[in-house]
Amino acid sequence: MEIKEIKENKKDYMELLLLGDEDIDMLNKYLDLSTLFVLFDNDILVNVCAVLKIDFETLEIKNLATCKKFQNMGYASKMLDFIFEKYKPEVKFVILGTGENETTLNFYKKRGFSEFKRISHFFKDNYKKPVMENGKILDDMIYLKKNLHEK
Repeated sequence: MEIKEIKENKKDYMELLLLGDEDIDMLNKYLDLSTLFVLFDNDILVNVCAVLKIDFETLEIKNLATCKKFQNMGYASKMLDFIFEKYKPEVKFVILGTGENETTLNFYKKRGFSEFKRISHFFKDNYKKPVMENGKILDDMIYLKKNLHEK
């Protein structure tokens, strides 16, 4: 398994990034500004993660996606562990926004994230078409935070 930082041609990973954020216009707003990491296993692209430093103490995960056939195999957790270790010396907090999907929320909560903010109607107000996850139309954006310096 290998994780690489991608500095050029980030749009080459668009197909996988669109699993994490299905609106290409929204993706394009942050992709060039973000640091992009990709995870390969036996030279097969498995996972991507786009992160953006918000301020001197906060990093935001803008996109985390795993190829469908490799989901639930620990790759997203491995990517998160990599991000936590890499940025722990630089920032105190990692934040991310996600929809109201119990599976996704539980995944992040098991990794030490907790809810700190909610933006009502975010998906309906900011996406051209309804965003579906696990058969449910998403409405509110739920922001989660993890303190990298807490056990």
